[in-house]
Amino acid sequence: MNIDELLAVLRLQATPKIGDVMAKKLISTLGSAKNVFKETKSSLLKIDGIGELLVKNLLDTSPLKKAERELQFIEKNNIDYTYFLDDSYPDKLKHCIDSPILLFTDGNINIKNQKIISIVGTRNITAYGRDFCNELIEDLAKHNPVIVSGFAYGVDICAHKAAIKNNLQTIGVFAHGLDEIYPKVHKKHMRDVIENGGFFTEFWHDEKPLRENFLKRNRVVAGMSEATIVIESAAKGGSLVTADIANSYNKDVFALPGRVTDVFSKGCNNLIKNNQAHLLNSSEDIVKMLNWDIQKKETVKQTQLFIQLNETEQKIHTYLQQNGKQLLDVIAMDCKIPTYQLSSILLQMELKGCIKPLPGKLFEI
Repeated sequence: MNIDELLAVLRLQATPKIGDVMAKKLISTLGSAKNVFKETKSSLLKIDGIGELLVKNLLDTSPLKKAERELQFIEKNNIDYTYFLDDSYPDKLKHCIDSPILLFTDGNINIKNQKIISIVGTRNITAYGRDFCNELIEDLAKHNPVIVSGFAYGVDICAHKAAIKNNLQTIGVFAHGLDEIYPKVHKKHMRDVIENGGFFTEFWHDEKPLRENFLKRNRVVAGMSEATIVIESAAKGGSLVTADIANSYNKDVFALPGRVTDVFSKGCNNLIKNNQAHLLNSSEDIVKMLNWDIQKKETVKQTQLFIQLNETEQKIHTYLQQNGKQLLDVIAMDCKIPTYQLSSILLQMELKGCIKPLPGKLFEI
């Protein structure tokens, strides 16, 4: 992305009432962020969902000045970033309608074609939760997953440290800008995380760790991974919000059960009781649910199915093999097949026994 386009993207971010969903719609409709600010008022009003207020905000030049200041910081400090249309943008997050249009990065992040799980939970982690978290990540290490969390107190920092100890890539998702550190006491862990992965944030460099930012951050934690794991949680808490978001994205959620009398197990127990999370006893529960246990010989056996598939069916099968279970609309978008045609094709593939439908219009091989 060139500097002019980056400036336009930043201006969109700075424009009041233009969130990520609307920004993506404008970019998709007009071809680029830069084109948005070339349109006339009458042309903008013709776009579905754009009213007088949004047009007024888009034509206002004051957000441009804010965008220019942020661009200066990015250039001066060589800040890396990934755009939602870039190949480097987290694949699974791309398919979340409200994902950030821009993520700022720090570190050595490489998540292309990687197994990714998010681990969240209470800031008041108990010995029970800490021991389970450490054991879980140690047991999963042979599958080489990327461990995502929020770099906060408790479960978050426990997950990051366990990942580093087991030579796994780990990513912290900030609820503030890269010029901030929260909590301050975790500054001592930043170098280790950067050397073993890094950080993502959608927030501009001087954005403070405000309460509402943590809620926004949670959708990135949930959206970029295959599954969200809740280690411990009270009856209310941010990790439950993350679990709820993951469910809304049709992602798997796991929760560690605890005694009914334990304050920091109530949230997990409720998730399990309300069928909002799978009960988590060991790493094997995750491995089996996410199909990480498929042996090479089984993979070879599956590739033989390609002999029976036409070119379009093979394209879909390869896509699902690489990306895991996906929504019908997501398959249609990524494979560039109209939904009405795709439904018929998927039915034929189901009859051939090479894919299976799941609740919520999900499909997997």
